[in-house]
Amino acid sequence: MAAKKSKPARRAKTKAEEEKPKPSWWWALVAVVVAVAVGYVAFLKGSSAPSHVMSYSNREPLVPFPLPPLHDLPSHPLYEEDTEKVREIRTAFAKSWNAYKRHAWGYDEFHPLSKSGSNLLGKDDAPLGYTMVDALDMLILLGMKEEYVEAREWIRTTLHWDIDGRLNVFETTIRVLGGLLSASALMLDPPAGALPRSLDDAQLFLDKAATLAERMLPAFQTPSGIPKREINLATGEAFFDTDNRNASSLAEATTIQLEFKYLAERLHNATYWSLAERPMQVALDHSKPPEPGVLPIFVDPISGQFYAGEVRLGSRGDSYYEYLVKQYLQTNRTEDVYRAMYEHAFSGIKAFLLGKVTSVTPPLVHTLEMFPRQTMMMELEWLRRTKQDHLVCFLGGTMMTGAAAQTYGPLTPPMAVPGIPAARWEDWQVGHELIRSCVDTYTASATGLGAEIVFFNPPGYSEPNGRAWRVKRANRALDPYAEALIDSRNILRPETIESLYIAFQLTGDPVYREWGWTIFQSFQRWCQVDGGDGGYAGIDDVDSVDHQQIDRMETFWLSETLKYFYLLFTKRDLLPFHQWVLNTEAHPLPVFTPTFLTHVE
Repeated sequence: MAAKKSKPARRAKTKAEEEKPKPSWWWALVAVVVAVAVGYVAFLKGSSAPSHVMSYSNREPLVPFPLPPLHDLPSHPLYEEDTEKVREIRTAFAKSWNAYKRHAWGYDEFHPLSKSGSNLLGKDDAPLGYTMVDALDMLILLGMKEEYVEAREWIRTTLHWDIDGRLNVFETTIRVLGGLLSASALMLDPPAGALPRSLDDAQLFLDKAATLAERMLPAFQTPSGIPKREINLATGEAFFDTDNRNASSLAEATTIQLEFKYLAERLHNATYWSLAERPMQVALDHSKPPEPGVLPIFVDPISGQFYAGEVRLGSRGDSYYEYLVKQYLQTNRTEDVYRAMYEHAFSGIKAFLLGKVTSVTPPLVHTLEMFPRQTMMMELEWLRRTKQDHLVCFLGGTMMTGAAAQTYGPLTPPMAVPGIPAARWEDWQVGHELIRSCVDTYTASATGLGAEIVFFNPPGYSEPNGRAWRVKRANRALDPYAEALIDSRNILRPETIESLYIAFQLTGDPVYREWGWTIFQSFQRWCQVDGGDGGYAGIDDVDSVDHQQIDRMETFWLSETLKYFYLLFTKRDLLPFHQWVLNTEAHPLPVFTPTFLTHVE
């Protein structure tokens, strides 16, 4: 009986509690949630955009700097190969490859200090071919026949996709799928100086690529078409990014298009074309005018809605912007939607995400990151910080490419074409200045190498050493055993060299080669292991000559950094821009006019 009597009492107490006013902290929490949602919607709808933001066609020049000179004659001596420098670059590649061959053959990654190899999944019998496939097109371009044959036979006999473990969809696409497709394309139509044509080899690489792509399809089976982050190639199971609320990142979802579109064209397979287009439709839906054109770095793969959060051009955002203009070029400028998306996105970049350090002469243009913060009045405001990843250094070359990409014909700098919109002039100028700033992060460091992350000086602040930027570093004066921060590292990244190559291709201005060679010599001085015979390694602190080398030779050292150095100093027309587009891992893919076309509306 006592138990029965107690039940009404408990029910009455609960009802009374429900009728009590909510505590103040509860309403504050509700206000925060509502403010974040409302503020983010306002951001996407463009209501937070400053009033000076103009359409792409009528913007006033933002950064009126002097333009670099233009040399537009194909026979100009500046376009010829610099034989001595090319020889040194080829030697650096050969030493790097041979060190990998001696100590880590067949493994995904090479560790030059310990002279060992490892696979991504930690299993000796489950390589994905990260280094082997990533460097394959460079072996073809350099005409390294013996090394190429050895790599080809390893791919033929050893590489398979029954790999039981979680692999990143984006990295697998740009490195392995892209590497195989590029090798296939180059063996179909090799440029001068490369290995001779082989239809059998081209088919081998295409077949491997097609099988890999088929294994990756389950990752794209989401309501929005935004792929999940990881895939098990053996089981077909796909996985969300649980560390980030099951979100997919902007860059990872929208940097698979060049690879899958080219595969679709080669196989006449509409499925691959469609899965490449669906993530772009999500991006388009959230970036149409009057929305600002720049997007947050995380998107929900179920709903296709972007999360309120950081907007940045570095990690998790970068290659979305890169692939807008490259998609336009890849399909022979038949998809005007990507030209329009590029123009709108870069108008947003110039309006929201650029800064300038005026305490140095000449001033340095740099990028910003934007992030939301709750105010004391429970309102959402968007703040900017002067942080710039090294990854952002692709942007200068991309902006110059976009400015030079007309509706037909070779890419032509805007000063050579009458009637170009002011915004394209602006892209060209800003692109050049961003390259100059990225080069400064190399040449003004203690080692002549650029850091993983720098912070440019905010207005009114000057570094004691007179530099325009600073790097977060471990304080070894207080702790001689302190590990260097990730920010201060150089891990052999390619983005600055990529932009120098693009700028030189478009202008012939020798300053880009001069800057590039200065950087190459810094790599030679600090990153060689055993004089280069042991490969190359990154360093843990670019602002200290007492740094330590890092026991990893990243695969992009072979596939990107050395390739861009080679392309910067070899003959200008090796891979003409109107015939080839390089994916974000620097794998050349042919420009083509689609035989079937299904694109975002």
